[in-house]
Amino acid sequence: MSVDLEHYLIVGAILFSIGLYLALAKRNFVGVLMGIELMFNAVNLTFVAFSRFVQSPNPLDGHVFVVFVITVAAAEAATALALAVLLYRVRATINVDQIDLLKW
Repeated sequence: MSVDLEHYLIVGAILFSIGLYLALAKRNFVGVLMGIELMFNAVNLTFVAFSRFVQSPNPLDGHVFVVFVITVAAAEAATALALAVLLYRVRATINVDQIDLLKW
């Protein structure tokens, strides 16, 4: 039995669904970030799978997109973790429901 594009897409959809659930259901700021990162990795998996299985004149386009997504994900993680540390210093919590700094 060979592994085809459909298998990769199913795994990517499952990973994206788990990441979406984590991002929407968790109250902890770090848990939400983990869900977002899982969604980024699911998208990376589908980019690489399409790059591998779909015939195109530029076969490395999927890999180039993955490098850009990893770069953006690293910047997002660093910024979000810095915000989490700042919010913990100000509010002494990282619970998303209790973060209301923009309210008057």
